[in-house]
Amino acid sequence: MTVKQENVNGFNAPVFAVAPMIDWTDRHCRYFLRQLSRQALLYTEMVVADAIIHGPRERLLAFHRDEHPVALQLGGSDPGKLAEAVRIAADYGYDEINLNVGCPSDRVQSGTFGACLMRDPQTVEACVAAMKAAASVPVTVKCRIGVDEQEPAEVLPDFIARMVGAGADAIWIHARKAWLQGLSPKENRDIPPLDYDLVHRMKRENPDVFLGINGGITTLAEAKAHLEVMDGVMLGRASYHNSTLLTGVDQLIYGAPERDFDWAALCATMIAYAEQVIADGGRLNHVTRHMFGLFQGYAGARRFRQILSSEATKPGISPMLIAEAFAAVDIAGGPKVQPGPVTETVRAAE
Repeated sequence: MTVKQENVNGFNAPVFAVAPMIDWTDRHCRYFLRQLSRQALLYTEMVVADAIIHGPRERLLAFHRDEHPVALQLGGSDPGKLAEAVRIAADYGYDEINLNVGCPSDRVQSGTFGACLMRDPQTVEACVAAMKAAASVPVTVKCRIGVDEQEPAEVLPDFIARMVGAGADAIWIHARKAWLQGLSPKENRDIPPLDYDLVHRMKRENPDVFLGINGGITTLAEAKAHLEVMDGVMLGRASYHNSTLLTGVDQLIYGAPERDFDWAALCATMIAYAEQVIADGGRLNHVTRHMFGLFQGYAGARRFRQILSSEATKPGISPMLIAEAFAAVDIAGGPKVQPGPVTETVRAAE
């Protein structure tokens, strides 16, 4: 299978990414997702710069070597603090540092970062420039097309130009406005209309700038369609709630040879990983809570979820519970129905 490969501002396009999602894309989630795709770019949860400077750095920043390529997403609006967080994170070996200019939650707004920074592009410019000066890896930005009463067709071109001028290596654009007053974070993922055409136009007008698209994309077919125009595509909730779709990423997006996915190897790997997590003081459900999205549409998927959700929280439970859950699924029979739309209520920053 031939897949177009281009070097765009230092990035090998196309890039398929799993979005940063608060409370979801922790190190255990990323390790699991990495077993499904060797090439997808994985993002951390948003980590606030102040927390890195003053908090438990090892807990916030450490990750398994097998997670690469992995990007750290930072939250903040103080250039000096963001630069210091970048310098601290350098010792952990991330492949990319990303600045959050898209999260609409009240908690994030109260810290004067996230989507509200779309109103203050000069501050974002200063932040990106400071991060770039401190970084030895690419510095990128994840934004919305605008906020509140802003006119996206007017503010987005200016925002992109400012980010490029400040040294940003790539810009990921969530193709919805964020309404900071009157809509919850969940509503901000569904109610403001998607404007893919505007984001596509931004790419056509900026052929030498790596631009990726995010928002409302649920299948690999949709992802490939966007990649006819864009350099990157990012999925959030769909890649979590229907994580089986990631098993097709390496072949369909990156052109890897076709192969049957080794489900037995995945089961064995996750059991071994869970054993290590427990040995380090964690619990089985810290790992298994991220696995519920496997086998959507397969016979036995509901029982798979029931086993993991009802048993994994019990004290002293063995990681072999994962094997029991896998055994409940008719894997050989394949999916019987296609997964439906993602509707779960979650705290995610996709």
